[in-house]
Amino acid sequence: MPDGRPTPSGQPVPRWLSLKSSEVHARFGPGLDHRILWEYRVSGLPVQVVAETTEWRKVCDPEGAVAWVHRSVVSSRRSVFNASDKEIAIHSGRSETSPVRARLSPRSLVAMDECEDGWCRIRAGRLRGWVRQSAVFGTQERALCNAARPAGTGRR
Repeated sequence: MPDGRPTPSGQPVPRWLSLKSSEVHARFGPGLDHRILWEYRVSGLPVQVVAETTEWRKVCDPEGAVAWVHRSVVSSRRSVFNASDKEIAIHSGRSETSPVRARLSPRSLVAMDECEDGWCRIRAGRLRGWVRQSAVFGTQERALCNAARPAGTGRR
C-alpha cells in the first residue's frame, strides 16, 4: 500500500493503468454495494492507482478525483492524456530542438510506449514521436492524489 506494505496485487502503488472501456462505474468504496459516483466514458483514459484491495483499485483521474473501480475494468496498457487547453508538440526525438512531427490537441489521448530522460514515446495510428513527460497526464511517478482521501472528492 502507499505506506510501503505489500499490495494485494504485488504491484507498486502508485502505478498507472488505463480504463478498458467507455463505460466504467466509479464507486464510493471497494464493492458493488457502494454507490456509483459517476461513470467514466473514455476508453484508454489513464488513471493512477493510489490504493487497492484484492478486487478493487482506488484511482486518481485527470481531474484529481478519487474513486474505486473494479480490477476487471482497467488495463496495464499505457496511455497519456493532454489535460491542458494547449497543444503539445510531438517531436521526432527526445529533444526540444528535434523536428515537430505533429501536435497533440487539448483533451486528447494517445498510447504511450515508454518514458526516458524526461520524454515519453507516444503513438497514434502511424504517428510515432516524443512528448515531454511533464506535459502529459499519465506519467508522473509520485502519487497525484492522497490515498486516504475519501472517494468522490476532487472532482471539478
